[in-house]
Amino acid sequence: MQKLVYISFIAILFSSKMSIAQNVSDTTELTFSAAEKIFLQNNLSLLANKYNVDINKVLIKQAKLWDNPILSTDQNIYDGKFFQHNSTGGQVYVQVMQLIKTAGKRSKAAQIATDNTVLAQQQFDDLLRTLRYTLQNDFLEISHLLEIKKVYTGEIQQVNKLAKGMDILLQAGNVSLKDNLRIKALLFSIENELVNTDAQLLTTESEIKLLLNNNETKFIAPKVDYKFSGLTTASLTSIDTLLAQALINRPDAKIAQTTLALQNHNLAYQKALGKPDVSIGTEYDQRSSYANNYVGLAISLPLNIFNRNQGNVAAAKFSILQQQAVVGLTNAGIKNDITTAAAKFTFYQNINNRQQLDFSQQYDKLFNNMLNSYQQRQMSLLEFIDFMDAYKDTKLKIVEQHNQLIHAAQDLNFAVGNDVIQLN
Repeated sequence: MQKLVYISFIAILFSSKMSIAQNVSDTTELTFSAAEKIFLQNNLSLLANKYNVDINKVLIKQAKLWDNPILSTDQNIYDGKFFQHNSTGGQVYVQVMQLIKTAGKRSKAAQIATDNTVLAQQQFDDLLRTLRYTLQNDFLEISHLLEIKKVYTGEIQQVNKLAKGMDILLQAGNVSLKDNLRIKALLFSIENELVNTDAQLLTTESEIKLLLNNNETKFIAPKVDYKFSGLTTASLTSIDTLLAQALINRPDAKIAQTTLALQNHNLAYQKALGKPDVSIGTEYDQRSSYANNYVGLAISLPLNIFNRNQGNVAAAKFSILQQQAVVGLTNAGIKNDITTAAAKFTFYQNINNRQQLDFSQQYDKLFNNMLNSYQQRQMSLLEFIDFMDAYKDTKLKIVEQHNQLIHAAQDLNFAVGNDVIQLN
């Protein structure tokens, strides 16, 4: 009887593996490039901010428009009769004036509107860069969590089969209740850690669906295709070269420079506002002038004796100095970002070396050997459980180190504003 029970136990251990992954019919696989296309088409934040560019483009046209002429009129209401106008009575006065802006105010205002349009486009690009980074980060995080899930599910499959087999042996009296409960406690611990991983997956998955404006219930599984060994051997150019690329590519660097140009153009505009504008027109006076039916030329301009817009000119000069400091601060921050990201990438490259990859593969083989040893009763239950814990911790640390290298590459790309390290 005991022999029959033991044979049943071995049969369970060698049964076909059960998959604890997502149901294929409830999963949609997406590459990052495919997700990016959906993101560009559907993301509501991008669509809303895109209108800022269109709004500012229209304001350029508005700044170039001439001011409307002003029509002024005056006529008598009652002169013996209401609204009496003839050759002997009544009075009509009509004036048409056109404001002519001097010192190139319209062209300078149009230049400021153009600068604002460029800024709106650069701010849109900066938002796009940030959201794209978030999308890629979530993609990599889900891929990382799925790798962790593989470690847990692999152990759960084996321990679950062990627990079922030990139930049979317990009923036959061939194993102690203590050993049986020890295996089930191990199984419960691993399953609980898997639940925590699934909870993290739900949170990250929700953020991805928000970015893609996706309301479907299907799980979005990232189809990440990169050569990990290539990341460990990728070489970087000098920090100065990366900084030069960043100043060209990063929208925040462009925003700082465009804002400085805007402040310089604003100074020119404020100086122009200190110059008087001229209003020119014509007027008709039917009867109140020295001659009837008087037609004259009208010219008016303010005398800028007291207010020459000197306060706004001084403020514009200080704004230029302020923005020059902001440009320097922005460039210093970008250089610091690149230096930190490059050092971080190199650090994780050294950790994730070829020997570590070989160790991971050898450790998987050792896992199978240890499992066979336990099945053949060549090691105790306590030794097997200790090995399972060590195997799980080691595999998770390896997965975490791989993930840190991938994120370091992503952070470097984000810091430079260009894909200097290809991830997909």
